[in-house]
Amino acid sequence: MNKTSEKSFLPLDILSFQDESKAVVDFISDYYKNIEKYPVQSIVDPGYLSSKLPDSAPCTPDSLEDVLNDVNQHILPGLTHWQSPNFFAYYQASSSTAGFLGEMLCSAFNVVGFNWISSPAATELESVVVDWMGKMLKLPSSFLFSGTGGGVIHGTTCEAVVCTLAAARDKALKELDSNWANITKFVVYASDQTHFTFQKAAKLVGIPPSNFRFLQTSFATEFAMSPEVLRSAIKDDIRSGLVPLYICATVGTTACGAVDPIADLGKIANEYKLWLHIDAAHAGNACICPEFRHFLDGVELASSLSMNPHKWFLTNMDCCCLWLKEPRFLIDSLSSNPEYLENNASKSNVVVDYKDWQVTLSRRFRALKLWIVIRRIGVENLMHHIRSDVNLAKQFEALIKEDDRFEIVVPRRIALVLFRLKPEQGLDGSELNRKLLDAINYSGRAFMTQGTVSGIYAIRCVVGATLTEERHMNDLWSLIQEKAQLVLFQCSQ
Repeated sequence: MNKTSEKSFLPLDILSFQDESKAVVDFISDYYKNIEKYPVQSIVDPGYLSSKLPDSAPCTPDSLEDVLNDVNQHILPGLTHWQSPNFFAYYQASSSTAGFLGEMLCSAFNVVGFNWISSPAATELESVVVDWMGKMLKLPSSFLFSGTGGGVIHGTTCEAVVCTLAAARDKALKELDSNWANITKFVVYASDQTHFTFQKAAKLVGIPPSNFRFLQTSFATEFAMSPEVLRSAIKDDIRSGLVPLYICATVGTTACGAVDPIADLGKIANEYKLWLHIDAAHAGNACICPEFRHFLDGVELASSLSMNPHKWFLTNMDCCCLWLKEPRFLIDSLSSNPEYLENNASKSNVVVDYKDWQVTLSRRFRALKLWIVIRRIGVENLMHHIRSDVNLAKQFEALIKEDDRFEIVVPRRIALVLFRLKPEQGLDGSELNRKLLDAINYSGRAFMTQGTVSGIYAIRCVVGATLTEERHMNDLWSLIQEKAQLVLFQCSQ
């Protein structure tokens, strides 16, 4: 062999693999040990990193020690620490030892399971695990492989909504003689509290923006979608010659944790033959607990349901389970069969080819991670984890109610507490709470975000980080009180 063609280095050096992997694990372990020492929200300025790193790539290898030193000195300061026990923003991306070990194995095998034959275990374990999850949620058999439906693991809810919208669109187009001009008539429905993902997904599948219906919610329904308002909107659109297509219901909205009435919306969807998708990205995790399962009552009337184990189920990013009552509509919409992927197993129609259940061809072995999490933690401990966070949120809500300066804006449903500092006479409530939120976040001691309902700006506190304990909630409340006193004093000057 020509020596110039020989590799001058070993990209996968088995001899050094164990030592270097151990060094990275030790680094990660130290990170978690010290995570409370970091400001939760990164306080760097835009563009900070370009001045810290070289402007071109190294020609020869850097040592792992140098790389980890740079991570410590330059990367960590630019992170908002999602795994901090003082992270109460957005909806958390949970983690666990089991999730981390699952990621290690997923990365080690590095298989690309786009069809059954490319890695049979990757496909079959996914089918098993989504059925496990479906049974934990007590989904009807019409959503399970062991019944008449089936499921898939996507990366995020965004993907799930895009795929189900595409399936609904193509199903309707076939019913309308496949005339693509009809796409301009399709109308989609959601509440004004629905995640913006829905609007983005509708754009991607070609629904005209003028055909998005964001139905107004109010305090009267605790910001859940009103079936009466939905029915009225559908009737108006039909009278206008439009074609109602898809309803996106939410179990646990982002701003305030509202839960849409699935059963009532499902009856309307079935009456008018619309696709009903349930976005239960965060709150759906809680539905493995019997006391929260009623949030999914009526799911048997839906066409699809998605929830994210990476949000609250101790399963590291990324992992979104999507169940479908009739997977054939998804497959019809997304399948493609180039000659170079042909194989006897696929032709036999007895296997699942997950490339036909998603937008992309390539896919990670996410099922391995979720399978390990469920096996290593167990259903009882997963329920305990969720209940513990709910109890912390309940205790935090009680602390707020005890202080006359504050108010709960929307009653807590599960683990999201939406509250605000009451505006004193002559003070703007939104500006006051923006200043309070900024003061809390800039302290580095905690990180929360905001939500707006009926024009009221409020502060969101979501309990769900893996490491959060009661002491962190007490520290958060002390911080809020401290900053509230300071902000009120400044505003009175």
